[in-house]
Amino acid sequence: MGVFQSFFDIFKKNSEIESSYDFDALIDEYHTLYLKHLAVDTCAEFLARSFGRSEFRIRKNGQPLKNEWTYLLNVRPNLDQSASSFWQQVVYKLITQNEVLIVLSDDDQLLIAESYVRKEYALYEDYFESVWLKGYEFKRKFPMSEVIFLQYNNNDLSRYVRGLYEDYASLYNRMVEVAMRNHQIRATVTGKEGRGFDDKLQKRAQSYIDKVYAKFSKESIAIVPVQAGLEYNELTNTVGETNQSIDELKKLKRQFVDEVADILGIPSTILHGELADLESAQTVLNKYCLKSLNKKIEDELNAKIIDKTEFVNGTEIKVVGVDKKDIFDLADAVDKLISSGGFNRNEIRKEVDYESIDGGDEFYITKNYEKAAKGGEEVDDETGN
Repeated sequence: MGVFQSFFDIFKKNSEIESSYDFDALIDEYHTLYLKHLAVDTCAEFLARSFGRSEFRIRKNGQPLKNEWTYLLNVRPNLDQSASSFWQQVVYKLITQNEVLIVLSDDDQLLIAESYVRKEYALYEDYFESVWLKGYEFKRKFPMSEVIFLQYNNNDLSRYVRGLYEDYASLYNRMVEVAMRNHQIRATVTGKEGRGFDDKLQKRAQSYIDKVYAKFSKESIAIVPVQAGLEYNELTNTVGETNQSIDELKKLKRQFVDEVADILGIPSTILHGELADLESAQTVLNKYCLKSLNKKIEDELNAKIIDKTEFVNGTEIKVVGVDKKDIFDLADAVDKLISSGGFNRNEIRKEVDYESIDGGDEFYITKNYEKAAKGGEEVDDETGN
């Protein structure tokens, strides 16, 4: 019996050691996730807020078309959300989870699924089952053609975030440890006049230490009376104590955010509120980040809401957001394009997200663009000779 009991004790101790090891690993993982979420959440929230200002325009042959989808996409997608809140949640989930599923309920509400199972087929369309939302499971299956399914497909971001554990986790944890040690209170308690610690004095010392610890840990200003027969000596290391560790933590967090922003195409100056070169940074954001995001969502909406016949007949959905062109900044360029006869007014209006107008398909040209005579001879405006 004793032998078996000994084996039992060994396994029990090993189990306790393993449990302790798992707990330490969990703490390390927590610190890593903090850095990961700080960077990804900052960038995802920024893109979500930016896209939340977008407008969805449905047009047929350049003319605005109003229907139920116009209301759902721009005003109230469901009973609990406005359009801006809805699309912010869509984009945030798209960035952080790499995909998002939107289903249309039987009472015509656009709902963002919390979890689902996708069944994939080679020659038939995929479908989604076990779709959950706020504790409710849809009992039916949703074919791919009846849902809005967006995938971000940013493998660089996924690989980068996973690799950050090796690059930053140990460094960050070490810096936190140093910062905490710099502000740690360390002290010793000794008997006065070389007195040893008998049982009675040891109990008094322990009681005194407990009171000192409670005072220092709970109160910003702690006054502790001196005990007779005991001497308290504080060993807190204040040599070279500065805010360097805190500043380094801030720089590390900022670097984390900046590198994730680079992957997503977000200029870091905009994220940090820096006003230097704000206009050029906004241009980069629109061109390399928001434009592709708008295009991804725009294509999915056209594929699922507009059928083939409608699209061929000129019906389309256009996403107009913060990347919308400023017509006043383009005034000189527009004048040259139209006056040269290279483009008509409706072609220009389409490029700047405006509806076509009657008579806008005609071409115009100014006399300044008339063909010159051979040999550089002057041409009379009246006779042409």
